[in-house]
Amino acid sequence: MDAREQRGLIIAAVCKLNRTENCWLVPSQTSGNTIYKVDPIKQTCSCPDNENGFKCKHIHAVEFTVKREYNSDGTITDTKSITFTEKVTYKQNWPAYNRAQSMEKDRLQELLFDLCKGLAEPERPVTRGMKPHSVRDSIFSMVFKVYSTFSGRRFSSDLREAHKRGHLSKEIPGMKTASFMENPAFTPILKALVAKSAAPLKAVESSFSIDSSGFSTCKFERWFDEKYGVTKRRGVWIKCHICCGTKTNVVTAVRILDKDSADAPQFSPLVKETANEFSISEVSADKAYASRENFEAVADCGGTGYMAIKSNTSGAVGGLFEKMFHYFQFNQEEYMQHYHKRSNVESTFSMVKRKFGDAVRSRGDIAMVNEILCKLVAHNLCCLIQEQCELGIEAVFWKDSKKVQTGAIEDRRPHIIDAEAVSHTLI
Repeated sequence: MDAREQRGLIIAAVCKLNRTENCWLVPSQTSGNTIYKVDPIKQTCSCPDNENGFKCKHIHAVEFTVKREYNSDGTITDTKSITFTEKVTYKQNWPAYNRAQSMEKDRLQELLFDLCKGLAEPERPVTRGMKPHSVRDSIFSMVFKVYSTFSGRRFSSDLREAHKRGHLSKEIPGMKTASFMENPAFTPILKALVAKSAAPLKAVESSFSIDSSGFSTCKFERWFDEKYGVTKRRGVWIKCHICCGTKTNVVTAVRILDKDSADAPQFSPLVKETANEFSISEVSADKAYASRENFEAVADCGGTGYMAIKSNTSGAVGGLFEKMFHYFQFNQEEYMQHYHKRSNVESTFSMVKRKFGDAVRSRGDIAMVNEILCKLVAHNLCCLIQEQCELGIEAVFWKDSKKVQTGAIEDRRPHIIDAEAVSHTLI
């Protein structure tokens, strides 16, 4: 395909060609008011390029539109395509699935206990009275409570059993987890644990998908409608932006903002946070994330972005966006195969909401954010248990090393079986 054919393909893809009784009317790419008359049978066009003896891009555009080949002897070759729909069935490894489900609650406590062992305790002044609960016990009880989906009172028996197993240093009342959720110091720790809990799967994940979804709350906002003279009310919800792997559905990065937050600006931070632990080969997302900055953000991390291209896009912004735009125009089928991996992020949100609820029970703003982070940590541990049964991955989160400052995580890194530990500090 030469340059004129390529430009003709672009015209056929993005412009509207009108057919009359004697010719086709093709708009000019450079001047919006100019219309060229094309006769595909006689291979003539009113543009200057065709008058110089060349087969112009407008003739190619018409031929791509009608999908016909006009021969020199006057005969017409009609090219027709037949689409075959192949039904693909993905088999479930039922023995591994049954084994993972039957051991999930016990194994999740063990993994969560190992994950919390790396948390550093803050330096507290020596005072009289009862000592506060440790950070490790607090985070363990928060995530385990969200996993159980029980109320605080009914969850007390699970905490007593966890204490007997040695997962807690002392017994904690189930109602106490509500006050843990209100602690703003736990928010960055939980956010870091989302990435830490996903890191053992970095050997199998290199393709990722990004999207956002809302979690409903028990709050409502009211306003007076001047037009109709009535008071209206609607529910308040929190918007959660995540990056997840397309093979295991594990969440690698998260940002939780208000419901009016834009999607596109969250793309680059999610990709960069994922690149801290994972090697990125490609990232897929919907049209809301299609921008030059986001395509280049994936390229900076060594991968390729596959975002859906809007119908009114021309690729004129240049840079990597223009290259991906032409890639989409010339190889749509191949491009869409990569893009449709984005469906996995919808499956991830569905998994989290079906298992741990699509709403948050907490009332405070900080508590609602911490509760969603706990849902994602619990989801990652469940994914890790499933892959342990299917792929034989044994996660060891921490190795012995020195602790770092208060509010951080010990200088140890998750690995798979015998992978070497690399120092990492939570900021």
